[in-house]
Amino acid sequence: MIKRTIEISLEPAHLAVQNDQFLLKRGGVTVCSIPCEDLGMVVVDHPQVTYTHAALTALTESGAVVVICGRDHLPNGLLIPLADHSEVVWKIQDQVDVSKPIQKRLWKQIVQAKIIAQARNLTKNSAPRRKLEVLATEVKSGDTANHEAQAAVVYWSSWLVNVDGVSGLPDRPFRRNRDEAGVNSLLNYGYAILRAAVARAIVSAGLYPALGLHHSNRGNPFCLADDLMEPLRPIVDARVRELHWSGHTELDQPTKARLLEILTFEVETNGKTGPLMVSLPRFVASLGNCYRGTSRQLEIPVSCNSVDTAVCG
Repeated sequence: MIKRTIEISLEPAHLAVQNDQFLLKRGGVTVCSIPCEDLGMVVVDHPQVTYTHAALTALTESGAVVVICGRDHLPNGLLIPLADHSEVVWKIQDQVDVSKPIQKRLWKQIVQAKIIAQARNLTKNSAPRRKLEVLATEVKSGDTANHEAQAAVVYWSSWLVNVDGVSGLPDRPFRRNRDEAGVNSLLNYGYAILRAAVARAIVSAGLYPALGLHHSNRGNPFCLADDLMEPLRPIVDARVRELHWSGHTELDQPTKARLLEILTFEVETNGKTGPLMVSLPRFVASLGNCYRGTSRQLEIPVSCNSVDTAVCG
């Protein structure tokens, strides 16, 4: 079942729970009632939203993630469930014990998948796309030559250019800068939602999100989520570019609603198609199998909405 994502941003609200129903109230009147078990993510982007402790507890018990947005309307906090997995201790021990060679091999797979996904976002047979396709084949274990960064330079310089060679920002080339407004703020929001969904899948699988494969900032509690979301970022990129070209240039409520739809996008994972949010647990489970030594290959979701529409056949 596809878990629902709701966003609260237009008006103040009070969030409560009764009889396992998540309630959204305004002025003491219930305006929305949803079974807690149907919710996968609740995004709160209004400064006057209030909660009962029971509501937050019910959401985490049902496996939902609560995303809190700051004054800039970008997510700046996550409330995720603690793992309730029957083998959580064993799985975390596998995660701790994984060898450096295995970590490097898995990171190579992630970087290659990311570069290939970026290439599929560019015009077929274009020079930048061919360059990315070549770079993907040259990635070594651990990406020691930093092909990920090389690909980023090629990708972002061509990402906002349409099939006729017209740039979406005619006054200057696009530059990826998380501190800028406009298109960059849309990317930031989409990535934050994706990160929350990946973190939810990691915890549900009994793994510890702070223990990454490549990212290792000791102040970052979601290093593994940052690792696993890398090959999925182009899914966000494709939606943001679509929104930009259709006139959505600011991070307003309609734009955020469209960005939240990425969690329902169709992807293919090891020959099986389904919504991204449903496929994430399979992706994370494949990582657990690699940790345990029962598999060598990650099952990374591939977008069915890229330039290559035949990817999901």
